[in-house]
Amino acid sequence: MDKNTTIGLVLIGLALTLFTVFNQPKVNPKQTAKANSEASVEPKKPTKASPEKNDAGKDKAAAVNPTFVSKKPTTYPAPVVGVETQDFVLQNENLHITLNNKGAMVSKVYLKKYKSYDDYVNKKDNSLCLFKQGDAQNYLIIPTENGIVSTENKVFTAKRKGNGVTFTYDLSSPTQKEKSIVISYALEKGNQLKYDIQLNGFSASSKAKAQLKWTASLRRTERKLKEQRKISTVCYDQANDGFDYLSESSDDYDKISDDVNWVAYKQSYFSSILHPTLGFKKDRGSIQVKNFEEGQKKFNTHIKEMKSLFTLKFNPDNKATCLWYFGSNEYKQLLSYHADYDDMLNYGWGLFRWINLYAVHPIFDFLIHNGVGAGLAILFLTMILKLLLMPVQWKMFVSSVKMRILKPEIEDITKKYPDKDQALKKQSEMMSLYKESGASPLAGCVPMLIQMPILIAVFRFFPASFELRQQPFLWAEDLSSFDSIWDFGFNLWPYGDHMSLFTLLMSGTTLLYTFMNSGNVQQPTQPGMPNMKVMMYIFPVLMIFFFNDYSAGLSYYYFISTLMSILIMVMIKKFFVNEDKLKVKMMAKKQSAKTDAGPKKKSKFQERLEEMQRKSIEVQKNKKK
Repeated sequence: MDKNTTIGLVLIGLALTLFTVFNQPKVNPKQTAKANSEASVEPKKPTKASPEKNDAGKDKAAAVNPTFVSKKPTTYPAPVVGVETQDFVLQNENLHITLNNKGAMVSKVYLKKYKSYDDYVNKKDNSLCLFKQGDAQNYLIIPTENGIVSTENKVFTAKRKGNGVTFTYDLSSPTQKEKSIVISYALEKGNQLKYDIQLNGFSASSKAKAQLKWTASLRRTERKLKEQRKISTVCYDQANDGFDYLSESSDDYDKISDDVNWVAYKQSYFSSILHPTLGFKKDRGSIQVKNFEEGQKKFNTHIKEMKSLFTLKFNPDNKATCLWYFGSNEYKQLLSYHADYDDMLNYGWGLFRWINLYAVHPIFDFLIHNGVGAGLAILFLTMILKLLLMPVQWKMFVSSVKMRILKPEIEDITKKYPDKDQALKKQSEMMSLYKESGASPLAGCVPMLIQMPILIAVFRFFPASFELRQQPFLWAEDLSSFDSIWDFGFNLWPYGDHMSLFTLLMSGTTLLYTFMNSGNVQQPTQPGMPNMKVMMYIFPVLMIFFFNDYSAGLSYYYFISTLMSILIMVMIKKFFVNEDKLKVKMMAKKQSAKTDAGPKKKSKFQERLEEMQRKSIEVQKNKKK
């Protein structure tokens, strides 16, 4: 391995290190989360609702948009005393949703086909809970000439029809009849809940300013809450500016400056996506994500608190319709809605995302959907990628051998020109040596740079791949989470609270690969330059700490990939490339170049070096004068 190849490896190490460091959240929660799934949802006993005063000055919604508050007192009659709060359950093959007539809200959502990590390891058949009563709210804020009307605490009358419920809140008065808020929900097949909002009898100004507020604290569903928080945030798609999202690592807030097509509360493997058919208006909209602080009630059970406030668009029938998706972040499922939901998946940006979407994912998906287990699918994926990159690795190895053959002569040239002012002469002589022997210092660097995008792409692919979730392989009980052969019972900084065997194997094979190539590394002769060998050996050790909490599928891939690189290198060396024959061939080419008659054609780079050398000599002569 020549100097450029070494630099390539160091660059990969730095890239992966930066990915790891920048993905660390600012909060560092202690992992003491409890199981949070429930097998079923039982409707609460109806309870009497206390009379509510429709006082605009005390309405919580006024704090959200104080500009909406009118000084005129509200003249609407108070709701009828004795209306009961009730739960209404809607179910299909995928969802179990509970609605409540207080606020006409979605109070609970369970995904029937999935389990939380706790239920998975304990072999319980409970459905996965996205949020429960008290975790989420969705209500209207409507400014009127008499003040703010908020549905947050209003108790609606309800009427059930099939697998749907219609909630009505009557605002009629002697001066204005047939004024009401009608909110309807309907659940059919699939993972989408239809959500209709209709304002009857309201002025055009009130409808133009009516807003929907949605807050949710999504519950822990995976093994480690800290890892879920790293990749959970609010995502949204804008009409003109396209997809965007808030920070995944820290608290964030943004005012909406463009019409919004949809908004999603995304966690690691599941999302809640609110998609209005007419979109949301940009007026007075905002989104926010906030981490829970240590000591807060939800710190050990919930991921983050997410909030959004949007101005609704109504059709000519005074109705705003939304489709509410509750489900997995599986790529094909999100893609099937043809609404760019798949942009939420963190497959990387630019070239890395392109590699994942059009190369890595199609191969992996083909293997998974043809009955291959997740662990074997990673193995076969690695083999396919390695075979495709075989010509690149071949070129790298041959270049490495050539540079190793030339190493004694390069060292002699370095000794011949030890001074700094002789650097140009040394460089010129080295270039002549490379040209005469048919070697190139860049031949090993370029192939390494070709492989780098794939190495970085899979760093994003496996942690975001839903197909790995709760898939066991060998000693790993869940390839989407870390594997552990020893749980310490305490946190050992900076290593963690467990020992990941796949990470140790990955680090070990990387260390072996480094050792096998360390003989090719040229030691720097300039004072103050870092020792390249030491840097190469440090990186595999650092991997033990960086990857201990990462997806077992990712560590397993890097382990298999490095192991295959070692085997391919050994096979090329033993069966395909004869170092002695290559040395004889290079010496013959060098001899032929020396004895070749006629003037030798110099490369443009060599001509520039000689010109720089000539000018440098003239400058030194002028200094001596």
